[in-house]
Amino acid sequence: MAQLIEPRHTARLTLRAFERRDLDDLTAIFERADVNRFQYSEPRSREETRAVLASYMKAPLDIVDDNVLNVAILQRSSERVVGAFMLRWLRNDHHQGEIGGSLHPDVHGRGLAVEIYRELLLIAFDEIGLHRVIARSDGRNVASIGSLEKTGLRKEAHFIENEFVKGEWTDEVVYAIRRTQWQATLSH
Repeated sequence: MAQLIEPRHTARLTLRAFERRDLDDLTAIFERADVNRFQYSEPRSREETRAVLASYMKAPLDIVDDNVLNVAILQRSSERVVGAFMLRWLRNDHHQGEIGGSLHPDVHGRGLAVEIYRELLLIAFDEIGLHRVIARSDGRNVASIGSLEKTGLRKEAHFIENEFVKGEWTDEVVYAIRRTQWQATLSH
C-alpha cells in the first residue's frame, strides 16, 4: 500500500500528507504567478487554495482504480511547506504512473525537486510496483526538465504547439523512466 501515512525524510526534506495547518504555506506557493507560469492553473486565492487543500486531504485510504498521492514537501530546516507534489497511477494491467509538482521559487536551484522525484520513484517502483513513470512539462520550463533529467528520466516525446494554454500555443515534453532503468540508477 502506498499511502503516505508516515512522513518520509530525505536529506533536506520531509514528505508527508497534507494537513489543515498547511493552508498559509500552500497559499504562498499557489498565489504566485511565477509558480503557475507553466501550468494550466492561474494564481489562486486563499479560498481557492483552501478548496485544493481539502481535495488533497480527501484522498482514499485504499487503492482504487484511479489513485493520486498528494504530498506536502516540508523543508526540514524551517518546517515550512515549500512544495506540493503528486504521484498518480491507475490500477490496471499497464502499471504506469505520473509524477509532478510545484516548489516555492524561494527554494529553486537547490536540487530539491530531484530529491523529491527520487523519493516518489521509490514509492512508485518499490511500494506500488509500477513498471513505468512519466512526467510532463511545458517545453519552456528548463528548470523542471533539468530536474527530471538529473533524476534519470529520459525524454520520450516533444509535442510542438500541441496545446493552447493561457492564450498561446505551447510545447509539451514527456519524460519517462522504467523500473529497470530506475534500478540501474540506484546501483551507480
